[in-house]
Amino acid sequence: MENLVVFKIQLNNEQGESMNRMKRAGFVAAAMFLLLFTACGGGGGILGGGDYTESQYGIDMAYVKGGTFVMGCTPEQGGDCDNDEHPAHQVTLSDFYIGKHEVTQAQWQAVMGNNPSNFKGDNLPVENVSWNEAHSFIAQLNAATGKTYRLPTEAEWEYAARGGNKSQGYKYSGGNNIDEVAWYDGNAGGRTYPAGTKNANELGIHDMSGNVWEWVNDWYGNYDGGSVSDPQGPSTGSGRVRRGGSWRNDARDARVSIRLGNDPGLRNSYVGVRLARSSR
Repeated sequence: MENLVVFKIQLNNEQGESMNRMKRAGFVAAAMFLLLFTACGGGGGILGGGDYTESQYGIDMAYVKGGTFVMGCTPEQGGDCDNDEHPAHQVTLSDFYIGKHEVTQAQWQAVMGNNPSNFKGDNLPVENVSWNEAHSFIAQLNAATGKTYRLPTEAEWEYAARGGNKSQGYKYSGGNNIDEVAWYDGNAGGRTYPAGTKNANELGIHDMSGNVWEWVNDWYGNYDGGSVSDPQGPSTGSGRVRRGGSWRNDARDARVSIRLGNDPGLRNSYVGVRLARSSR
């Protein structure tokens, strides 16, 4: 009888220890999940690597690994370059995120409560928005999500359009056949098209050539010739840069190096916006 009691006590002790181990394992798993969830910004992507979707508004973000590239009039552009694309120069960038698509009308409406676009459709890119209004949109988006979205710098935009560190050296974003990657005056029929209906580039990003021009953060100005790291553009100016061409422009304006400068209050049916976010 004594042996039986001792056996039961030992068994209970072993079972208790087993339960303790399971509880400890559960606590560790829960802590790891919490850490991961926090690092993701509450479900908004792990900063430092990997594409993610901003769940609240369905904004798909592509992770762009930093690197060094030549910005401006590179050989694949042939004789199409404008003077302001010279000189070609070396740029080094840190990691960042950029939208896989232009901001859609549904996303703008959800954040701002209005839709200024000329061509209406939830999945069409928002247009008829100024640089100033793009910043108002970003401010409200950040307030709602607790994150730090922004416009891409001009250098970030071109690096992403070229395919980042996976670049194949294309003339347009995603290929050399413009009809496969862009809506422009040769195929658009005088209107915009839903985000992502043309082929993506090497990073899985759509419509960086054509559909609508995209505001970037920089003041417009001439390039310096030297190598630079994480450039922010001129410190002042009269116009902000837009990139990428649109449904109403020809193929030359859809090239990855094309650049224009406009008053930040400009609004029309061929200019929209794409988001960016730093990786740290």
